[in-house]
Amino acid sequence: MQRGEGPEVQRGEDNDRGCDVPAQSFQGIRQSVIRDRLIEQFLKQHGYDWQDARPLAQDASFRRYLRLPGNDVLAGNAVLMDAPPPDNVRPFLTIAGHIHALGLSAPRIIASDAANGLVIEEDLGDDLYSTVMTPDNAASLLEAAIDALVVIQRAPPPVGLPAWDRAVMRDTACGTLFDWWWPAMHATHAPAAARADISEALSTILSHLEPGPTCFVHRDFFAGNLLWLPDRSGARQTGIIDFQGAANGHPAYDLVSLLQDARRDMPAEWEAAAITHYLAARPELDPAVFRAAYAVCAAQRHLRVACQWVRLARRDHRPEYLIHGPRTWRLLTRALREPATVPLAAALDRWVPEPLRRNPPEHAS
Repeated sequence: MQRGEGPEVQRGEDNDRGCDVPAQSFQGIRQSVIRDRLIEQFLKQHGYDWQDARPLAQDASFRRYLRLPGNDVLAGNAVLMDAPPPDNVRPFLTIAGHIHALGLSAPRIIASDAANGLVIEEDLGDDLYSTVMTPDNAASLLEAAIDALVVIQRAPPPVGLPAWDRAVMRDTACGTLFDWWWPAMHATHAPAAARADISEALSTILSHLEPGPTCFVHRDFFAGNLLWLPDRSGARQTGIIDFQGAANGHPAYDLVSLLQDARRDMPAEWEAAAITHYLAARPELDPAVFRAAYAVCAAQRHLRVACQWVRLARRDHRPEYLIHGPRTWRLLTRALREPATVPLAAALDRWVPEPLRRNPPEHAS
């Protein structure tokens, strides 16, 4: 099972000291050897051989994934998630159980050692939406994904999910904008007036979300985190992964993640048809109110993610993500044309006018 590279990345600071190998690097090597031995013992305990493990595509975190061939217990392949502490796999385990209980396709948990950040899970294969979706099958795949999303949204969420509400959404967008993009673009800190103005504008437009409803929000419900499982039926045809960052929020947010993907172009006709399908499946929602919330979620997400690509490049030494910057800024500009986002559009025109809505010069892509 390949892994998507979701934008909700919370990585530790990298330690880059040039060509000299610092003493702590040797400590790191030692810890890696100890970690490998721990994994070997864990796999052996559950009937797998460490020597047979093969790496899978990684996401943008410190987690790694290894494919394990079938054994006497499980005929099909499995996947090892290696998430060293302080990464916490307990949310993943809880949410996997929740999605399974809804009759949907999340990886089945085969074994886990939560204290050490080790999970053996079902292998859902390699057919990510991002690799198999074509103009011929897009409608079917997107409808299946939306059908699964509707099931999740209508169910009571797991207890203890964090909030993805007005304050958190405002602060995360301001964080990537002012802590990462602004210093990279201007080589200085943002004026306090800019922070206050844009923060207030974000808070104003995000108030559209407060009447609700609220529900389970994956927060990275996009093609790189969905797998096509045609041998299953109904909403189970969509495999769902990388859900450990889930929260309680507005249902429009995950639809934006799916249909305004920062990593690939999604034709407008696909988006329009998918929104129509979603609203038909949720007749209890007022279409005009929902579309306003959809525009607000799009503006917040694209502002935050456009600036987060810069964070990944500068802090985490992952400049390859900057290739998505131009698309993300274009999506933001599009979202700012909607009536519900006028206050944010005005504030950004004052401080981040359209010619500046791009990767910083040294990070141009």
